[in-house]
Amino acid sequence: MKVPKIDSKALDNILDNMLETVNYSKSEIYEIGERCQQDFDQIISELETVKSMVLKVIADGDELERKARESRKRLSFVSSRFKEFTEEQVRDAYEKAHMLQVDLTMNRELEKQLRKRRDDLERRLVGLQETIDRADNLVSKISVILQYLNSDLREMSDVLDMYKQKQDFGFKIIEAQEAERKKLSREIHDGPAQMLANVMVRSDLTERIFRERGPEEALLEIRSLKQMVRSALSEVRRIIYDLRPMALDDLGLVPTLRKYLQTIGEYNPQIEFKFQVYGQERRLESNYEVALFRLAQEAVQNAIKHADASVIVVRLELLNDKGTLTVRDNGKGFDPQKQSDGSFGIMGMNERVDTLEGELTIQSSIDGGTLVYIHIPLKSSSKV
Repeated sequence: MKVPKIDSKALDNILDNMLETVNYSKSEIYEIGERCQQDFDQIISELETVKSMVLKVIADGDELERKARESRKRLSFVSSRFKEFTEEQVRDAYEKAHMLQVDLTMNRELEKQLRKRRDDLERRLVGLQETIDRADNLVSKISVILQYLNSDLREMSDVLDMYKQKQDFGFKIIEAQEAERKKLSREIHDGPAQMLANVMVRSDLTERIFRERGPEEALLEIRSLKQMVRSALSEVRRIIYDLRPMALDDLGLVPTLRKYLQTIGEYNPQIEFKFQVYGQERRLESNYEVALFRLAQEAVQNAIKHADASVIVVRLELLNDKGTLTVRDNGKGFDPQKQSDGSFGIMGMNERVDTLEGELTIQSSIDGGTLVYIHIPLKSSSKV
């Protein structure tokens, strides 16, 4: 199965576009809510005016109704005594009653229109209030989404970056394993294998010398052969030590580290190696001893390869419930914020420390040397 590659920059671009789109939508909804609020306020003002007009029209209607009743009574009285009033008085009573009736009809129609307008405005207010509430609710939800996009998804992007780094680290481990196997194969082929092949040839030669020249010369050849076997055995032991020091299982962490620094000092005479032990020298569980040894080995090798140091100090402190390993050099240092090709070594150290639930801190500055500080909670072993 092909492992997909993760482009963190493309993810960041997608996230930025999402944020821009959501922010624009939030602004649009907010503007809609603001316009609805303005319309709501205007309608409230208009509704108050219409309600006042309705009350006035009702009051005017009641007054017109009273006057119309009086005018009808007057007209009925005049009509019943028609001969007692002049024609002009009769016409005046009729016209007055008619005008009041017309005014009352117009008043009733105006009241009807105003009531309809009032009801329409109240319905519009209900609809606008629902729209405003929905807009506010949407703005609140979008704000939560924006916070999620800005924080949680940003954190997810960081997690994906970390995943990509671990993915790259995994590839580097595979490459390193293959390179180590090639190196080991070449060392065995060029070293012990060649020596053993020579041993076979020299043993045949020893037999011929014994038959042709006598035992004294054969004995000299046997002594040379023993030296060759001794060299082959030494080379095999060196290869085994590089793979896993047997002393780590037999003697424990402190003696193995001390021996390792002595051996590495012989290969690097220009560097002074110091080893300091504090606390109780005791055996730890195997995984802790292996982890601390490999961490010290990696830190020392980094200092040798990259620091140009003249002094490397390894300090190991073993307390009841915690172990502290520090590796300090007086070399050229580096900027910890900048990734480099050697950063995969640091990532490997981080992985090993995380496995043991510990902490790794690296302090360094240009021309200021480097300090590797490792703190690991310990469990005591039953070994003594």
